[in-house]
Amino acid sequence: MAASPAKKRRFGSIILSLACIGIAGAVGWSLFGKRVDSLASAQKGEVTGSIGQEAAKPIGPSGLPIPRFVSLKAEKVNVRRGPSSDHPVAWVFQRKGLPVEIVAEFENWRRVRDSDGEEGWILQNMLAGKRTAEIAPWKQGQNVALMQSPGSGAGIVAEVGSGVVAEVENCDGEWCELNAGGYDGYVLQTQLWGVYPGEKVD
Repeated sequence: MAASPAKKRRFGSIILSLACIGIAGAVGWSLFGKRVDSLASAQKGEVTGSIGQEAAKPIGPSGLPIPRFVSLKAEKVNVRRGPSSDHPVAWVFQRKGLPVEIVAEFENWRRVRDSDGEEGWILQNMLAGKRTAEIAPWKQGQNVALMQSPGSGAGIVAEVGSGVVAEVENCDGEWCELNAGGYDGYVLQTQLWGVYPGEKVD
């Protein structure tokens, strides 16, 4: 006996539902299953991006990484509240060679941060790529030892006061060779503001 139209419709809807479930499952596996497999195959501690690749470092409009450290080129540098000469001067740096951190770029203006955490905008031509560092500015009134060689057991060349600005000769990621007030020696990188922890400087 032929099936009634109602039964045919019911049977057809069941088949359609099963087909939809099957398709949904296949799509779900293609989207998530492979992603789980790719993450599971990554080594412990490996940085993975959206497709299992190492995440790219942020690059500014100038083509240079942000953030990065630079130093002041002049003895007096105006710091403005915005990236144009129309913005008022927030304060004036009065220390040539002071390290500052570039945190943003807009045309020929750079937003910088100092060791106190204050931020403002400076013309790019008032900044130099020469690397300098402040000796432990957070240790007000204290001295930091400048060592003869990289290592806590080395002899002391001089005691340098906190906040002193030194020229960075090089850093190996743990120690930096500096020239501070005519003295050449080594300081732990963690005692400096103007280089990143673990950063290597040639």
